[in-house]
Amino acid sequence: MTTNRTYFGSTTAQQRRLLFETWEQIGNVTEACRVARVGRRTFYYWKPRFDAHGYAGLVSFASSAPKHPHRVASTIHDQVIALRQANPTWGKRRIAQELAKAHQWQEVVSPNTVKRILIDAFLWPLAPLAKKRASLPASAPPTYRPKP
Repeated sequence: MTTNRTYFGSTTAQQRRLLFETWEQIGNVTEACRVARVGRRTFYYWKPRFDAHGYAGLVSFASSAPKHPHRVASTIHDQVIALRQANPTWGKRRIAQELAKAHQWQEVVSPNTVKRILIDAFLWPLAPLAKKRASLPASAPPTYRPKP
């Protein structure tokens, strides 16, 4: 026997308000969820916030997504730029190793992150674009080689 589960997408502020208004009038969680077309988990997810802040707490919620997952600390960013300006011949690996040496050999930043920082600061030479090979004109006959 399989249980069919209904998928409920993200709720809107109006749905959450309707959910808790209905719940306060009726007192029945199941019926309030049915009227607002949300799952029971949604009710219990939002209930602590409703208890703490009332209807104002149902308006919006904070995203749990990472805001800047690849951001390097500004001090490290400045150190990378300073090392490159002081030593223009050093590459990304050398700069990463020098930063690690300054931090008791703990890796502070990867070589590719050093390169990304330097590209953003216009301190990394960009490779020239490769020229395309000249193609044969469309009117030229194909060349065939006989098999030996």
